Amino acid sequence: MIRHFGAADMAGLLTPAAAADALAETLRRGLDPEACPQRSALRAPGGELLLMPAAAGAYAGVKIAGVAPGNPALGLPRITGSYLLLDGATLCPVALLDGAALTALRTPAVSALALRYLAPKGRPLRLVLFGSGPQAYGHLEAAAGVRELGAAVVVARDPAGARRLASHARALGIPARTGTAADVAEADLVVCCTSARTPLFDGRLVAPDAVVVAVGSHEPDARETDTALVRRSAVYVEARTAALREAGDLLVPEAEGAIGPGHINGTLADLVAGRIPPGGRPGCPQLFKSVGMAWEDLAVAVALYAAAGENSET
Repeated sequence: MIRHFGAADMAGLLTPAAAADALAETLRRGLDPEACPQRSALRAPGGELLLMPAAAGAYAGVKIAGVAPGNPALGLPRITGSYLLLDGATLCPVALLDGAALTALRTPAVSALALRYLAPKGRPLRLVLFGSGPQAYGHLEAAAGVRELGAAVVVARDPAGARRLASHARALGIPARTGTAADVAEADLVVCCTSARTPLFDGRLVAPDAVVVAVGSHEPDARETDTALVRRSAVYVEARTAALREAGDLLVPEAEGAIGPGHINGTLADLVAGRIPPGGRPGCPQLFKSVGMAWEDLAVAVALYAAAGENSET
């Protein structure tokens, strides 16, 4: 029997912090993100169709995802799809999960894992959050689960959406307001989770001890951060192979001659294994650029499946 998990079934099973634990454990068990298969992309009438397979430990799985830019205007989610989880030994399907809900959890969990190692400790942090969609809500929860937030500023193209997210942050006990891109100058954390294809802010304004997380794009010609920020930052990625194939935030500056492929300071696996000291490289911003990888979907899907099984027994 294949178990089916809709978005409502998955809600509350795992926090971003618990999903980050699952990602870290997958890396500690020896998974090498550099060896993972790349995502396949196919242009479709409504946008882009993505195929993301992975296998690790006792399970395998594949996500079929759609990115449909026109959907929000129709009242539909921009990210669609399903995740098929398989028993690794027999390759028999065991679960079908809502792909958009999985992505909405997986991406903040990846960011939370990076922030555990890179974000400053010992004081409340000021967050500037770009975006007002599902990923922005997920990243607000993820950041708050990793560090104490003293204040949050929401910057979004949709003023009403920005106000709603700021109100949600206040309901969580975080002082919050809407703002502008110039607010990055006062930020300890800058999180970018938008569909922007060009830089959101002036990277020269970012403080030397700030951390920037950019998750909104996985295309070589799209980026949320500018060349100035990338050039002055210590850069971390999920895997060098994936970043140098898909991360426009890095590939555009490289094409401009501003950086070389060796500009990447480390990976998520380096952070988890302790090969990079906590806080990253001193004296410059720390930039974590995520493109999303299939092994992450698998790790979180397995953790959701396990959590659902535990809940059904209690």
